[in-house]
Amino acid sequence: MFKKILIANRGEIALRVIRACREMGIETVAVHSTADANSMAVRMADESVCIGPPQGKDSYLNIPSILSAATLTGADAIHPGYGFLSENAQFARMVEEHGFAFIGPTPEHIEQMGDKVTAKQTVAALGLPVVPGSDGGVDTAEEGLKIAKDMGFPVIIKAASGGGGKGMQVVREDKEFVESFTRARQEAKANFGDDTVYIEKFLGNPRHIEIQVFGDTHGNAIHLGERDCSIQRRHQKLVEEAPSPILSEELRNEIGTLAADTIRKMGYRGAGTIEFLYEDGKFYFMEMNTRIQVEHPVTEMITGIDLIAEQIRVAAGEPLTIKKERLRLRGHAIEIRINAEDPETFMPSPGKITQFHAAGGLGVRFDSAIYAGYSIPPYYDSMIGKLIVHGRNRDECIRRLRRAIHETIVSGVKTTLPLHRWIIEQEDFISGNYTIHWLEKQLAEKAK
Repeated sequence: MFKKILIANRGEIALRVIRACREMGIETVAVHSTADANSMAVRMADESVCIGPPQGKDSYLNIPSILSAATLTGADAIHPGYGFLSENAQFARMVEEHGFAFIGPTPEHIEQMGDKVTAKQTVAALGLPVVPGSDGGVDTAEEGLKIAKDMGFPVIIKAASGGGGKGMQVVREDKEFVESFTRARQEAKANFGDDTVYIEKFLGNPRHIEIQVFGDTHGNAIHLGERDCSIQRRHQKLVEEAPSPILSEELRNEIGTLAADTIRKMGYRGAGTIEFLYEDGKFYFMEMNTRIQVEHPVTEMITGIDLIAEQIRVAAGEPLTIKKERLRLRGHAIEIRINAEDPETFMPSPGKITQFHAAGGLGVRFDSAIYAGYSIPPYYDSMIGKLIVHGRNRDECIRRLRRAIHETIVSGVKTTLPLHRWIIEQEDFISGNYTIHWLEKQLAEKAK
């Protein structure tokens, strides 16, 4: 087992990894920018190293600085968290070339799944259902328009190296296609350094269902059920729950087994998430994330398994401790992402937190790195915390979430807590009758 792990990240995920390491008796190193010198992760880690100025490109994306910090502190492994370098194959390769263990998949699998076209082709060959679309990247608007007409509108143009809704354009009729194609390529180039795009059939009202998978270096692979992440705004998840309120046990086992079989055939190691669109009783592969997810706590709440600790064990060469025959999903869990944003305009709201109180009580978990007096820097993602609740069933879970939101106090900055308070009171949410387009339609109605 590792003796010291460097966490190449910040915020709540850095603190989450530190907590898992402390329980496992592993020392930790927190790297930080100058803007994060007073962060909770720096305070809680055994050691800390400043790796650069506030901007991410000069600190959390600065590979030489991170590797130097690992060498300086004598770390033997690096955990990338999520975001930043977590799905950067070059980083994973350099980590291993410099003699450190990378707590994640192989660079080859990161590369393979990071290109959305290659990922789609790979999983289709292994038996996963995929959305109808172009066979690969599309080079010209003329070629793309022909594919779209043959497929039938609406279609969606996606960045091959994309994620987070960037480089993505929905096209509902042919006269919009050329402009949307150009815009998608420009966004893809600006955000990912790669202007390759591909085209898929646009599904009208799907759910976003993802399967948590885990593999090890001993040929074992397992799924830990699904998460329903359909409450979204601009392709960004806001609410996640497990299990999905619309899947039967039969469907859960069917798609979960397919997902686990896929990563077994791939020889995949570590944590991964296979994301699907689900509509009219059918699943369609969307993408695979080769890292731990922001929403992993909902799976932890219904399984009782520490997914970060499992990541660490697998990276150290140990077999999975999770056995399919002993895995039981218990109750229901919901997570809300709390962002430092205006809940009406969604403009970021960095600044100093004057008061903070986290909700508590039975079945309540608050994953965050904020504290009273902490200044939220303007340089990074606006998510400042995750409130996760667990109940014996979905009704109890929703009631507990209402209470927990009411208890949570964050003053000094605007947050999305009022939005979440509103969402969970809507009849469609209470009944589980929502799709990935539901929230944006509701917000548009609310604004009238």
